[in-house]
Amino acid sequence: MPKNKGKGGKNRKRGKNEADDEKRELVFKEDGQEYAQVLRMLGNGRCEAMCIDATKRLCHIRGKMHKKVWIAAGDIILVGLRDYQDDKADVILKYMPDEARLLKAYGELPDSMRLNEGIAGGLDEEDEGAGDDYIEFEDEDIDKI
Repeated sequence: MPKNKGKGGKNRKRGKNEADDEKRELVFKEDGQEYAQVLRMLGNGRCEAMCIDATKRLCHIRGKMHKKVWIAAGDIILVGLRDYQDDKADVILKYMPDEARLLKAYGELPDSMRLNEGIAGGLDEEDEGAGDDYIEFEDEDIDKI
């Protein structure tokens, strides 16, 4: 068997980006950029996102973020718009949940945008109580059993 000449294996590479957890400066959009919410992941480094200008775009995850920053449906992202293709964009940054709440508080995101949910525009507030299916017994009912 050949002698290992590297510094470590898969587990060392996994722990490489642990320094991303500390607080970072909040990045606001500039010209040619837009905020969006991920509708669904498509695979092959792409996702479908609804931008705040009410346009659904096919977004490509840039190579620097690919396999390092995990993006899921419902996440708030910053996309770079393309001059030559209006229906496509490039993912520049993924906002952490606390950063997304700050953006909403600053008025950058519309109030209609819902944060921290699996799918954009999922359940309404009235539907959330539907999962509380339980039967309430009185003491007399328990004694009969």
